[in-house]
Amino acid sequence: MDQTLRQLGELLLGAVPTVILLTLLYILYTFVVHRPLTAVLAERRNRTLGAMEKARADIASAAARTADYEQRLREARQKIFKNQEARRQQDAQSRNQAVQQARSRAQEQVNAARAAIEEDKQQAMSKLQSDAGRLATEILRTVLRPLSSPSQVGGQ
Repeated sequence: MDQTLRQLGELLLGAVPTVILLTLLYILYTFVVHRPLTAVLAERRNRTLGAMEKARADIASAAARTADYEQRLREARQKIFKNQEARRQQDAQSRNQAVQQARSRAQEQVNAARAAIEEDKQQAMSKLQSDAGRLATEILRTVLRPLSSPSQVGGQ
């Protein structure tokens, strides 16, 4: 057993430089490779996440601008429709005024024509009455004229 322990001690003593080299290699790996690699990966992750967050922010900003644009577009359309409706109402009102003026002018012409017809009627009536009076006088003269000749009475 003594010999086994001695061999084990020699083996451990022979392994000491390997352990020291392995420890040194681990320390060098940690400082030279692992920490810089971890830092680069963390920076890459931060940049990637930052870029993704920036992209999300840009998308949200674009969505907000799009919504604002659409709102202004809707408002502009409503304004256009209101203007068109106001113009239509104004045109309808103008047409109604023109129709009303035409009706009043036509009514004035009808009234003037009625007055002219009434005046013509009055003139015709007065002429007829004067002609009737003249004809009545002529008829009376003719009927009451002295019969001077018998041929005129008999028609021969």
